[in-house]
Amino acid sequence: MTAVDDTKKQNILIVHNYYQIPGGEDTVVANEKKMLEEHGHKVILYSRNNVELKQMSKLQKLFLPITTVFNSRTYKEIKRQIKSEDIEIVHVHNTLNLISPAVYYAARAMKVPVVQTVHNFRLLCPGATFYRDGYICEDCVERGLWCAVKHKCYRGSRVQTLACVLSTWFHRITGIYGKINYICLTEFNKKKLLNLKQIKQEKVFVKPNFVESKEGFVPEENRENQFVFVGRLDKLKGIDILFEAWKRIGDTAPKLVVCGTGPMEEWCKLFLQQNRVNIELQGFVPNTEVRKLIAVSKALVLPTQWYEGFPMSIVEAFSVGTPVVCSYLGNVGSIVKEGVTGCKFKADSIEEIIEAVNRCHGLCDDTWTEYKAKYSEEKNYDRLREIYQSI
Repeated sequence: MTAVDDTKKQNILIVHNYYQIPGGEDTVVANEKKMLEEHGHKVILYSRNNVELKQMSKLQKLFLPITTVFNSRTYKEIKRQIKSEDIEIVHVHNTLNLISPAVYYAARAMKVPVVQTVHNFRLLCPGATFYRDGYICEDCVERGLWCAVKHKCYRGSRVQTLACVLSTWFHRITGIYGKINYICLTEFNKKKLLNLKQIKQEKVFVKPNFVESKEGFVPEENRENQFVFVGRLDKLKGIDILFEAWKRIGDTAPKLVVCGTGPMEEWCKLFLQQNRVNIELQGFVPNTEVRKLIAVSKALVLPTQWYEGFPMSIVEAFSVGTPVVCSYLGNVGSIVKEGVTGCKFKADSIEEIIEAVNRCHGLCDDTWTEYKAKYSEEKNYDRLREIYQSI
C-alpha cells in the first residue's frame, strides 16, 4: 500500500464524447473508470455519443456549428451533476462534437478543477493528426488554424472544419485553455501541446495509458520465430513499406503475422500472390486473440508514418514482455526505448526496418521490467492520484 492511498478518495466526474466508430479513447475511459472505482473513488460518467448526429433534425444540424463551440445543455447538466454528486474533480477525455468545451466553463463556475486527457492533437490541429495528403503537416501551428479550412482537414469537409476552427479560436480568445490542467500520454505530446503559449508547463502532466497483464510474461526462448503487425492496412500505418522490407529480407525472414483490415487489404493480397514472402494475412482478429498472438511473438512491428496518439497495442505488447519494432516518429518513438523495449528506424527507410528487425532480440526481460515499472494498473493509479492531488 503506497502513501498516496491513505489520502481522501475524491469524487470524480469523467466526461467523454464517444465517436461514431469506437476507438482506443473509449477503452481508456472504461479502464480508468473501473480502476478508480476499484480504488474506492465515487465515479460518475457524463457522456454523449456522436451517433446522435444521425438522428438530428435539419434545424438541429443547422445549429451544430454553434453548439460545437458551446453547448448550453452541457453547461447546465455539468453544473447540476457537480452539485448533486458532490464532484471534486472533472476529468475530461473528449468533447467533440456534442459536449463541447462548455464543460470547462461549467466546472470553473462551480469552482471545481478540470483535467483534460490529451488523446490527439486537436487543440493545435483541427484534423487532430498533424497529417494530410500523405505527409506530416504542422501548418496550423506555424501559419494559423485557417490553413485547415483551406485543406478541409476535418472529415474532408470545409464546413465541418470551419466549425472546429471557430471553436478552437473562440476558446483560445477566452483564455480557457490556460485555466485547466492537462494529462499528456507522452513527453512528445506534451512538447507539442506547449506550442499553445497560454498553456503553462506546470499545468501539464504526463501519464501513459495502461492495460492489465492478462497473459503474463512469456520467456523469449518459448516464443515463435515470428513478428506481428496489428492495425489498419493503410499507407498511413506503413503497411506497404513493411511488406517491401519483408520481401527484401528474403528466405531468412521470420514469419510476419498481419492482423487487421483496411483500404490496402486487396493490395496486400495481390502483393502476396506476386511475391514469395513469409507473411500471413489473418484479417480481423479479436483483441483477446491478438494479445495471445503478441505474447508468443518475438516483437510487435509498428512502421507508422505519422505521429499517432498512444497505440494501445504497444502497451499490450509490453504487458507480456514483447518488445516493439517501430519508427522514430512522434508518440510511438517517444514510448519505445531503443535497445530496452524495442528497436527503432527511420519511418520511410526499408533498410533501417530490416536492421531493426535483425537486432531485435534479447529484450523481453527488459520490456517486462519496463511494463511493471510504468504501465501496470497500480503504477498508473499512483500517478493519476498524484495528478489529482496536484490540481
